Amino acid sequence: MPEDVTPLSELMPPHLTPFWERRDCPLPENPAVSAGPHDCDKALGAEESVCSRPSAGRLNPVSSIKDKETEAQSGQRQTKSHPRLCSLLLWLSAPLSHSDVRFVVGQEQREVFAHRCLLACRCNFFQRLLGLEPGSGVPSPVVLSTVPAEAFLAVLEFLYTNSVKLHYQSVLEVLTAAVEYGLEELRELCLEFVVKVLDAELVCEALQVAVTFGLGPLQERCMTFIETHSQEVLRTRGFLELSAAALLPLLRSDKLCVDEAELIRAARSWARVGAAVLERPVAEVAAPVVRELRLALLAPAELSALEEQNRREPLIPVEQIVEAWKCHALRRGDAARGALCRRRRGTVPREHHRFLDLPFKGSSATT
Repeated sequence: MPEDVTPLSELMPPHLTPFWERRDCPLPENPAVSAGPHDCDKALGAEESVCSRPSAGRLNPVSSIKDKETEAQSGQRQTKSHPRLCSLLLWLSAPLSHSDVRFVVGQEQREVFAHRCLLACRCNFFQRLLGLEPGSGVPSPVVLSTVPAEAFLAVLEFLYTNSVKLHYQSVLEVLTAAVEYGLEELRELCLEFVVKVLDAELVCEALQVAVTFGLGPLQERCMTFIETHSQEVLRTRGFLELSAAALLPLLRSDKLCVDEAELIRAARSWARVGAAVLERPVAEVAAPVVRELRLALLAPAELSALEEQNRREPLIPVEQIVEAWKCHALRRGDAARGALCRRRRGTVPREHHRFLDLPFKGSSATT
């Protein structure tokens, strides 16, 4: 090259320079995705927890965890993401001379540029979505308005590097995208991450995703957490935003650590929010789930107060209240046989409970 010619990489703005030509982002001699677990740690640095899952015949996906993420039980070290990964996301957000597909992502309509061949090779969803080879000229944008931009960029990060940095605030959105796009390895990394950072604020959102997409193991973990921290979870916004299908398994559980009176109040609050959003009557919104409330566990005074409130704001069918009164009148659980008379783990003892036939399963009382 003549001495008076400036290299192209020095003329291009940093955000247009391919990441493999960026001087601030040197490629490691042994890429983390193809190395062993400890080699991955060395290549990525030292501040974020990293976990990887072996995959036969393919690259090993790596998940980078930060903030409130806990270390994996297998003893991962604290590591830091290699600057190449950060540069890659900036690079994908800028027009590229060799990119042949442009996405318009999320409600904010963020433009993201990528390479059709790579996406089609790595993901069947994109292979079907992108279809035929692009023609000449500027490619038409592919609009993906339902996926948040941050989640979509995480998906691209995984497709380009076989690694992903997950965050507490957006991991469920990434998980949703992974399920919809059929990315099983990314889905498993997201599931592992969610289980590690699960708390009262996140658990209802995670349960909703699990129910929506049929993720049985995640639903079981969420149920176990809610059963242990019931009172705290019932006060969260996530609980009020559950669908009826996600709320049903909660109300059917014998292991909730909450009294029935408090659970009924939470169910009413849930129905009010749903009624406001859907513009439907409270009783209509509550209809799919309200039958799971165990009114027979309430004392007579509580049941009378509930009946009076139900006249002012209908929530529970009159027949269900009559069944509870019948149980009190007969002083037996036969009138409302089954779970409707069974105490939960957190049920506060009341005098009439000794007449019920079905105590909480975990108790030593005899039926």
